[in-house]
Amino acid sequence: MRILIIEDDQETRDFIARGLGEAGHAIVTATDGRDGLFQATEGNFDVLVIDRMLPVIDGLSVVRMLRAGGCTIPVLILTAMGSIEDRVEGLESGADDYLVKPFAFSELSARLQALGRRLPTTQAEPNRLVVGDIELDFERRLVRRAGRRVALQPREFLLLAELMRNPHRVVTRTMLLERVWDFDFEPKTNIVETHLSRLRGKLNAGFDEDAIETVRGAGYRIRGE
Repeated sequence: MRILIIEDDQETRDFIARGLGEAGHAIVTATDGRDGLFQATEGNFDVLVIDRMLPVIDGLSVVRMLRAGGCTIPVLILTAMGSIEDRVEGLESGADDYLVKPFAFSELSARLQALGRRLPTTQAEPNRLVVGDIELDFERRLVRRAGRRVALQPREFLLLAELMRNPHRVVTRTMLLERVWDFDFEPKTNIVETHLSRLRGKLNAGFDEDAIETVRGAGYRIRGE
């Protein structure tokens, strides 16, 4: 499953992300309610894990905003607030499950698996993405532009996939660091720019139009029709 973890405590966030990653899930993280809300609405997630006490926007408000906007992704709330009234409030906000800290990772994993079984088949990751004249095939790890095969390294493939999952939308540098490199911090390198430059060079070879647009001060966007 593709899981978004919105948790401001680094130790807890890293513990959950590491365990779920080792279990084979694709993990994206956010450290406050505003960023989490943005990622939840812009990304293609199967389950959301949301801490109740978040900075900027609290967890229950994030859930309410998602539900008001028509988002139906299953949500599990994590919290140290474990009274009956707290649990009821969490579920009434639109959450699907409520787990009190401290918790056993095995219980968290089992609850997420149960939520994942509620998913409609339409939420599964597609085997193929097409944006404009670019085609990406996950099963064969194959990329073509205008029918011409483009050989990419693994990180370049993941970068392109993330951009193509969000056609016509700006993908920020922070989002790419989290989703492609699993970084929840800002490294003192130009790792994103370096890999994007290589990806551009391969995609654009023999073409007049740059396949990837740089949106100054915001991020990057795949060009489509």
